[in-house]
Amino acid sequence: METFSYKTDADIVKDEGKNRFSRDSDTLASGSGVVKIGTVLGKVNATGKFKPLAPAASDGTQLAAAIILQNANATSADITVVNLKRRAQVVRQELVWPAGITDAQIKTAIDQLAALGIVTRIGV
Repeated sequence: METFSYKTDADIVKDEGKNRFSRDSDTLASGSGVVKIGTVLGKVNATGKFKPLAPAASDGTQLAAAIILQNANATSADITVVNLKRRAQVVRQELVWPAGITDAQIKTAIDQLAALGIVTRIGV
C-alpha cells in the first residue's frame, strides 16, 4: 500500500496576524526550481522577486525575507506564490533550508526572520 505525506501551511504556521495579515502574494523567480512549502526565501534586490535563501549570495537572497506557504515549480517561469512575511509563529523543524547551510547561517536567518516578526519555535 502506498503512503502519502503532505505538508500544509498549518504544519508550519502556528499563529499569524488576523485575517491573514501575515501573508502576501509574491513572485517566485524563474530558475528557483521546485520549491517546497516551508522553504525560507530571500528577496532579489534588483527585481523584488523571491528565491530560496542563498547565504553565500550578494543579490539580496542571502537575507531571509519570507517563508513560502505552498509547493511551487519556478524552474522555467516566474510564478505567483503565497509567502509568510510578518507577525507569525512558525515551527522551526518544519522550515526547509538550502543544502549545505551551516548552523551559524541558520541562526543568522532565524534572527533575520525574527526582525520581520516571524518567530520560530521548537515543536509549537
